[in-house]
Amino acid sequence: MLKKGLASMLGLLLVSLLVLPGAHAAESSAKPIDMTPNAGSAVLMDADTGTIILNKNMDEKHPPASITKIMTMLLIMEALEQGKIRMDEKVSTSEYAASMGGSQIFLQAGEEMTVQEMLKGIAMASGNDASVAMAEKLAGSEENFVQMMNERAQQLGMKNTNFVNCNGLPAANHYTSAHDIAIMSQELLKHGDITKFTGVYQDYLRKDSENPFWLVNTNKLVRFYSGADGLKTGYTAEAKFCLSATAKRGNFRVIAVVMGEPNTKTRNAEVTKLFDYAFSQYTNYPLYKAGDSLGSFKVGKGEVTTVPFTAKQNYSVLMKKGEASQGIRHEVQWDPQLRAPIQAGQAVGKLVVYKGDVAISEFPLASPMDVVKANWWILFKRTASNVFLFG
Repeated sequence: MLKKGLASMLGLLLVSLLVLPGAHAAESSAKPIDMTPNAGSAVLMDADTGTIILNKNMDEKHPPASITKIMTMLLIMEALEQGKIRMDEKVSTSEYAASMGGSQIFLQAGEEMTVQEMLKGIAMASGNDASVAMAEKLAGSEENFVQMMNERAQQLGMKNTNFVNCNGLPAANHYTSAHDIAIMSQELLKHGDITKFTGVYQDYLRKDSENPFWLVNTNKLVRFYSGADGLKTGYTAEAKFCLSATAKRGNFRVIAVVMGEPNTKTRNAEVTKLFDYAFSQYTNYPLYKAGDSLGSFKVGKGEVTTVPFTAKQNYSVLMKKGEASQGIRHEVQWDPQLRAPIQAGQAVGKLVVYKGDVAISEFPLASPMDVVKANWWILFKRTASNVFLFG
């Protein structure tokens, strides 16, 4: 009898270790419910803050299959933002890109499509061929592009990830984790236009040709779950059925990742449970929307002395429904010692959120531009002007 009781206690302990609430864990002593019992790993994240609401084995390494393409799409969107490519720019298909098996948009060697069409083929149809064509467009070869993918993963703090290709076809040493997938999904969603591709259920490629190609989104939740608008499915025999999904209701967006599911029906059902839990239990307190001004910061000895700062993402605080928002305030704190040269992406300050006098959240703020050091003549004129004004 004693052995049986001990075994039951150990079983309960194991379940509690597999499903860990990431926020407000101390509020309830009830045994957590595993909402993804068929998944090998899972995570539920608030997209604005990166707060983990629920997780299950989220740092375990697994083959991600086509969820790999989230990083591919991220690098494409960043190249577009940086002006390295344009949506209407033509992309030629190499023989190597056209040779990709698995899910594809059946590109022919030498065939050209625009970046926009290629991105549509990647996001909706999970085109392995389109992914390689875009990798070659951006980096000259898939190998160079994979190096870019791994460098970007390191920059984002994806500690359990190594990419070997750009599309997720089976390969040795190609792996990531549910948490890392959520991190790169969060980063991709900072590019608001991506959901114009990932959130569409059906469309066409080669629409005006003799052989139009009908696209149906591999992520059926964008049609059947209210607010779902992305992001990427994945399947191989080794990885099983995977999904990084996102949904938004009002100002509240969440990301749900599951890996190693047995079939699409179970995968979609368990992601739906995660979404339902998030939207029934949580909300957010908005601070700034993407596009809002956060003021400007000063730079010493730069060609420009002040740099305006516009939010590239939403800033908010994750809250339990019913939790009082009174006393929440925020302030932008710029580094007072900033001196040129400054690189785009360099830390220049932080957005600090308080409840009363207690800091409850911080968001790092990075420079939106390079600021080069002023030459001696600019500095002289600036000094002389100040002497004239105040002397």
